[in-house]
Amino acid sequence: QVQLVESGGGLVQAGGSLRLSCGASGRTDSTYTMGWFRQVPGKEREFVASVSWSGGTPNYADSVKGRFIVSRDYTKNTVYLQMNSLKPEDTAVYYCARRKSSVARYDEWGQGTQVTVSS
Repeated sequence: QVQLVESGGGLVQAGGSLRLSCGASGRTDSTYTMGWFRQVPGKEREFVASVSWSGGTPNYADSVKGRFIVSRDYTKNTVYLQMNSLKPEDTAVYYCARRKSSVARYDEWGQGTQVTVSS
């Protein structure tokens, strides 16, 4: 089993940038895909971005395309979410998650990190 730990959240003004990190302890390999999700109170958790450990084209939600960049450092077992041109509607708790690339369901989750964008 892997432990996922997010960091890098905080308070930023609209138009600013933040970079989230997700460190994965335990066994990770190229058969996994890492995802970023976010959730605001009273709403369902929503997909933000994903990238496979083996590389390939990342996937993004339409709401963040062109502003967010997901990347991974295989040597550090770490996935990043670079968030640029932040908007108040990006305010949420951001979660890192992992799934086997061959299945759709994410079954391992981090504890989340708060991102607040002020207008």
